Amino acid sequence: MISVNEAKNLLQSHTIRGEIQEIPLLESIGLFLAKDIHSPLDIPFFDNSAMDGYAIAWKEKHPTRKLRQETKIRAGEIEGFTLGDNEALRIFTGAPIPKGADTIIPQEWVKIEGDILNFDLEKFGKGSNLRKQGAQNKAGDLIAKKGAAITPGMLGLLASVGLDKIPVYTPPSVGIILTGDELEIIGNPLGFGKVYDANGPVLHTYLRQLGINKVELTKSVDDPVQLQKTIDSLIQKYDILIISGGISVGDYDYVKRGLEKAGVKELFYKVKQKPGKPLFVGQRTNQWIFALPGNPASTLTCFNQYVKPCLLNWMGKENPWESLGYFPLQEEFRKKPGMTFFLKAHLKNGYVEILPGQESFNLISYGNANCIAEVNEEDEYLPQGTEIPIYLW
Repeated sequence: MISVNEAKNLLQSHTIRGEIQEIPLLESIGLFLAKDIHSPLDIPFFDNSAMDGYAIAWKEKHPTRKLRQETKIRAGEIEGFTLGDNEALRIFTGAPIPKGADTIIPQEWVKIEGDILNFDLEKFGKGSNLRKQGAQNKAGDLIAKKGAAITPGMLGLLASVGLDKIPVYTPPSVGIILTGDELEIIGNPLGFGKVYDANGPVLHTYLRQLGINKVELTKSVDDPVQLQKTIDSLIQKYDILIISGGISVGDYDYVKRGLEKAGVKELFYKVKQKPGKPLFVGQRTNQWIFALPGNPASTLTCFNQYVKPCLLNWMGKENPWESLGYFPLQEEFRKKPGMTFFLKAHLKNGYVEILPGQESFNLISYGNANCIAEVNEEDEYLPQGTEIPIYLW
């Protein structure tokens, strides 16, 4: 049995990255850039107006201009306009600046009498309300670094420079095996001795949130022959294999033996942590294999602490094992030394509240938690205000 730090160090020394592939920008949300992105063009692409108003030349320092009333310059205008001496042209937000103009006077700050436009010189300066070409970035500028997450904001940036395809690390395909004769599918009546399966829906949802859409979820009975067939089938088809349950040392726990027969090389088995001690992690060539304990809280904790970082690293995220940071405890906390505790917690107003109901079967605390708090193996008593690392849900 190894420590949490030893387990995570082993994962980080055996990382696997996905292949680089160019995909449509609109399909990239939640993934990570596989290369630096340099802008192919200046943005804005041309000088344009930041306001609805009137384009003038500031060099003519007097508070009136003659308004060319028949001309209105709109966004998307392709015709070029030239500003005459002592003249103002009506212009709208995003429209190209006419030749000779260098300042925009907002429409709410002018008075028009006939064809004469009046404004207060003291409220403005040369260049007011004008977006210069290249103000966001110049052609060739680095605008996004390798490893950056494709968020809606990043997607908008990449779209603004005209990129319809971008390089990402191909998300892995994932096979999930649920073990346990006691599991019942939600929607069916619950018979005596049965429990509804929570792990399958949660694991599937987590993977979708990570941008992993090629997922197969199957259930195996607690029979070594049938389980071996299921393992052998899915391990040939998927980049990642996740097994829930059957990894402890009970009479019906056949998973570890089945993985050995399938040629999986063990990285570690059992971690000094609570919940989730009987965790198995192994590899085949360019494959991750995770066998998680079946109790729901153990499955979810192990997924967040070990599986998710490996998947994010596969897709190009830098330092996916890092915590969000250290935050002070709202109340004191006690435990026996010898195990790292991963605790369902709630981060609010900068303080960490350790929630009740930490048992490995109990999902009430998971439903109310927004983070996982980590208490080190050697710790026994943490006073109120002690800063501990947390991981977002």
